[in-house]
Amino acid sequence: MAHSGISVLFEGTNFMRLLGGLWVTVKIAAVALIAGIILGISLGVLRTFKNRPLRIVLRLYLEFFRVVPTVVLLFLFYYILPKQMNFNLPADQLATLVFALWVGAEMSDIVRGALISVSKHQIESGKAIGLSRFQLYWYVLIPQSINLEIPATINLATRVIKTTSILLLISVMDVINIGQQIIEANNHTYPTGVFWVYGLIFLFYFLIDYPLSWWAKRLEKKRLERENG
Repeated sequence: MAHSGISVLFEGTNFMRLLGGLWVTVKIAAVALIAGIILGISLGVLRTFKNRPLRIVLRLYLEFFRVVPTVVLLFLFYYILPKQMNFNLPADQLATLVFALWVGAEMSDIVRGALISVSKHQIESGKAIGLSRFQLYWYVLIPQSINLEIPATINLATRVIKTTSILLLISVMDVINIGQQIIEANNHTYPTGVFWVYGLIFLFYFLIDYPLSWWAKRLEKKRLERENG
């Protein structure tokens, strides 16, 4: 048992290092989601305005972050922009920025789609009682659209968490990077350790993502039941 693969997890501080890497992963995803959701809500509202130049610019922003792979965005922000613009941020902060901008783009489309799905009857009723544009959004459109946004937002969160697995490419000390270091350092002593290390990492991601996916499906099912009931 001394040299069985599972022992690599408890060799020295390996397990605590993996937990530390998991914390880095969760922190980057959480901060990016909070910042991105705030940004996305603002941009989503702006995309419903009848201002063609503004809508074109915001649409281009969305398409840029949809078309360009996340790994390319990470390389762009980590290797190219710091040299061209003469600024330098730690890898984890740059990763958080990239993910936040990506979330903001995707969230803007979720918010826009939910807002334009609100019944015209609700909008006309708000206008009939003299609500201003701000009041119409604050009291009618946004509250009515929240139920449509939540499942999609949760699914976006699971995508962000899973995509953090590429952070090792820019040397962020996330759980994948830590796991790879442990495997390489113990490869001779524990040849089968790779299965246990990546098995534990898989378990970490599953325990975070599966409850979110289940929650999103449950909320969507309840919404459909209300609409059809």
